[in-house]
Amino acid sequence: MNLYTLLENAITTSDIEKKEKLTQQCFEYCSQNKSISSKNFTPILFENPSYATKCTIVNPKELKARKDFHTKEGLGTLIHAITHIEYSAIDLALDAVYRFANMPQEYKLDWLEVALDEIRHYKMLNALLKEIGFKYGDFTVHSGLFDASIHTAGDIIERMAIIPRYYEASGLDVNPQIVKKLYNRRKLPLVKKLIDSLDIIYKEEISHVQKGDKWFKYICNERKLDYNTYFKILEKYKLIDKHRPHINVQARRDAGFTCSEIKKLATVECN
Repeated sequence: MNLYTLLENAITTSDIEKKEKLTQQCFEYCSQNKSISSKNFTPILFENPSYATKCTIVNPKELKARKDFHTKEGLGTLIHAITHIEYSAIDLALDAVYRFANMPQEYKLDWLEVALDEIRHYKMLNALLKEIGFKYGDFTVHSGLFDASIHTAGDIIERMAIIPRYYEASGLDVNPQIVKKLYNRRKLPLVKKLIDSLDIIYKEEISHVQKGDKWFKYICNERKLDYNTYFKILEKYKLIDKHRPHINVQARRDAGFTCSEIKKLATVECN
């Protein structure tokens, strides 16, 4: 079995059942093999995200506003946007294994486990979309996370800082705000299902950010770098000054952020 061929096939397919089957095969293989050869392997840089065959990709400014959650289309737009994030996260987790082949077995298992979580999240949300008469691909999307994966493809420390420790951690800030907006309509069955789904995703995303935190610090220790390297990387990507109106102190603390880091990101109380 060639792990990297399987991963490449998993990343490039838009068939979610095939993606799940291949990811499970990779997980089982890595569980049984501590030493996995990456000899003569050079990862390719993907030109397009796998969802390009399903979705119309536009500039973020062209996306339909996510509002009017009391309407079928408004709720569908919201669910689709979250579904897209979860789909994107599948390929990002798989790419973390594929692209950085020299990392230890525990690293590979961590990100394959994340990929399986994200597949489950995607399927859960897509089922909700179908329940209200839509499917993944019915609304336009942007390729921001895919673009970030391309930009960080050359250095694992940047990948761990930007994807899990910045973008996924930002999701921990946003998730409760979405639930808050939906809460007054929680008696509607579909809205209740969405809130329940968001609760599952929220709890599991904390563990995903934890993994990113763990491997970011692992690389820092290997390279004898200060953990404040995180902020240097954010500055490089022009993310340090992004406005954060709601930062989830407890979730970020649970995921490995220190109070010192959180206070650098926003003006908040943290003990």
